[in-house]
Amino acid sequence: MTLPLATQARDWAADPAQSTLGFKDTYSGEGFTGKFKKFDATISYDEADLSKAKFDVTIDVASVDTASSERDDSLKGEDFFDPGKFPQAHFVTESFARAADGGVEAKGQLTIRDKTQAVTLKVKFVATGDKATLDVDTVLKRAAFGLGTGSDWNDIGADVPVHGHLVLTGK
Repeated sequence: MTLPLATQARDWAADPAQSTLGFKDTYSGEGFTGKFKKFDATISYDEADLSKAKFDVTIDVASVDTASSERDDSLKGEDFFDPGKFPQAHFVTESFARAADGGVEAKGQLTIRDKTQAVTLKVKFVATGDKATLDVDTVLKRAAFGLGTGSDWNDIGADVPVHGHLVLTGK
């Protein structure tokens, strides 16, 4: 007698050397980019059954790198990421769905500092055998997470586009 196997999403491991989690912002009208050098991503994904998909990402905020040590030090200060008190940011999905444009959206909760907000990611997943790429995009309101809310931060852009590009290998 054979019993049907429960379907589940495929588990994927991110290659940290080829994967990036970055953001763009402005300071006094000048654009800059940044990235987090250290993050851990647990990815399960099945495009045929999005109800089985899950992303769980933990980010070491002290690993922020904007190619400016002065700016990085400011971002690590008490008014912004404050990694001494809040060492990690964390995102976990709650649901996935097809968007009106045919793409995939992931809804979840993002915690930065002690603030948790609902976030929707645009998801692009491309698998070829045991390899895949996962691209996610969203725009965050930095003040919603208590990041740089004082007047000293007025020259920093309020909306922060975030992009993740993960190179994955099937487990």
